[in-house]
Amino acid sequence: MGKKRNLYLQTIPVEEAKEKYLSAVSSIVDVKYETIDVTQSLDRVTAKAVYAKYSSPLFNASAMDGIAVKAADTSAATETNPVILREDQYVIVDTGDPIHPPCDAVIMAEDIVETEEGVKIIASANSWQHIRPIGEDIVAGEMILPSSHKIRPIDIGVLLSAGILKIDVVKKPEVAIFPTGTEIIEPDAEIEDGSIIESNSRMFENMVNVAGGTGHRFPPIIDDYEQIRDQVSAAVDTHDMVIVNAGSSAGTEDFTVHVLRELGEVLVHGVAVKPGKPVILAIVRGKPVIGLPGYPVSAYIGFENFVTPIIQMMAKRTEKLTETVEAHISKRLVSSLKHKEYVRVKVGKVGDKFVAAPLARGAGAAMSLVRADGFCVIEQSSEGVEAGEKVNIDLYRSRSEIENTVVIIGSHDLILDVIADIMPNRYRNMFVSSTHVGSMGGLMALKRGEAHMAPIHLLDEETGEYNIPYIKKLFREPMALIKGVHRIQGIMVKKGNPLGIKGIADLAGGDIRYVNRQRGAGTRVLFDYRLKQENIDPESINGYDREMATHMAVAAAVASDGADAGMGVLSAAKAMNLDFIEVGPEEYDFAVPVKHLELPHIRAFIEILQSSGFRDRIEELGGYSAENAGNIIMM
Repeated sequence: MGKKRNLYLQTIPVEEAKEKYLSAVSSIVDVKYETIDVTQSLDRVTAKAVYAKYSSPLFNASAMDGIAVKAADTSAATETNPVILREDQYVIVDTGDPIHPPCDAVIMAEDIVETEEGVKIIASANSWQHIRPIGEDIVAGEMILPSSHKIRPIDIGVLLSAGILKIDVVKKPEVAIFPTGTEIIEPDAEIEDGSIIESNSRMFENMVNVAGGTGHRFPPIIDDYEQIRDQVSAAVDTHDMVIVNAGSSAGTEDFTVHVLRELGEVLVHGVAVKPGKPVILAIVRGKPVIGLPGYPVSAYIGFENFVTPIIQMMAKRTEKLTETVEAHISKRLVSSLKHKEYVRVKVGKVGDKFVAAPLARGAGAAMSLVRADGFCVIEQSSEGVEAGEKVNIDLYRSRSEIENTVVIIGSHDLILDVIADIMPNRYRNMFVSSTHVGSMGGLMALKRGEAHMAPIHLLDEETGEYNIPYIKKLFREPMALIKGVHRIQGIMVKKGNPLGIKGIADLAGGDIRYVNRQRGAGTRVLFDYRLKQENIDPESINGYDREMATHMAVAAAVASDGADAGMGVLSAAKAMNLDFIEVGPEEYDFAVPVKHLELPHIRAFIEILQSSGFRDRIEELGGYSAENAGNIIMM
């Protein structure tokens, strides 16, 4: 079948689509009865912390259908002065395709016009626009799940995406699950350029089991119309329901809707939900067949909205009850009137109020499902919510767990994963929740009462002192500083340092591709301070404006050849097997209001910092000194 794009401009509200489909399926279902390895781990408890073997994405990937270009080739484009790109200046890409140098940006298909001379564009492209960098969702070496964690379906999907294969039940509807896509591979297959480790179908398989069915996952099908049609048709005859994953959107190789129209009746293609719009609801020979989008978050939301109710109806299961709390949202959320949006959030109780911190909103951010405590649902008719506004949160952690969680917002470091792993094992029903927004972002969250503590490493240029001057300037209430660790900051480079980088001065000039931390991050503050000391103009550094949110994300960019150098801590460099050029030591501590110090979970946090077990764990990471960890300075 030739390439063409599917257009589904008319979407309908979620509840209307659900009612329409449930009504149609309820008249045809036949309820049946009976007596009755990571992939089989549902509801098992992890024996130890699990760390990612691979990053996800595995490569720099297009986030849109369109063309890959060199951003510099588009710099002159305006509406009044369009730029024509020749065939040798761009590459046609679909969502998920790898992006190779010299291309460093993607222009959406909707923003180009094909001409005889080439493609015409009327706006310049920014470097790295519409590109998902390697490790955007999962970074190799980071903790995915802590120990003593009951594995959920979303966890299984992320574990497989990260390359983890092994880890220390009324007649149910039989549900066939087909992953599709030429680029996807089994988790144990050899990785090649452009490969994507398939994980959604294993997530679906277990979500079917939780809902009351039995999932049967089939091997991936390449993007071939006849193969998809024939295998789906055969499964309809032998199963009670069929799920087809991917191929439901507007890409040139998205065949699912055409297959289902040939085999049966498509009742719905496209629902007003974000993420998760490209859902297909069909009936084939008296059986429900559902097409779900390929992005993990979109797929998850589509499953919960449409697959779960059908399975529960066929299995005579009642819908699960979701606990809801009212919480203050920690930052402004802008949404479209066209969609009902599900925003993943971390939730904690600070003082007498629940606080919800939004996580990554991208449809491919599978780790946001693992980290999340629940969803903030923004209705279709809403433009969003303002920071501090009260919102309802649908939880999937218990209220008691959330009330005994240390809410940490601020700078990122691998020691937070270590503490989060130790806490529930040493102290029953106590947990750590951390959100990474940089040191200054953490202090602002603390000032607004949205966190118990903020990890910071801010150098005061006037005094040369870390952290304390910033706390004194920003807070009027009694504050304390819990000492954390001394750690080493430096420039991370590829193994063997092929470019011979010796220090910050070598980054200037434009030849070396640098990747920076976000504004307000302590690492960024230190880097800017050193630039001033050496009288270096930031504009002379190629990539100064390209920002990453964590040390591990910077390390992953360097390790994957997405950059030549980046500033970070020694432990991140070691985790990604990079060379490291030391810039200097710094102090990574925790700012906390005095009123929180006597909370049981804060006391537990301090005791962990003081423990030999914590010191043993960070010694394995390398680059840390914990001789003062857990000491408290009152201000």
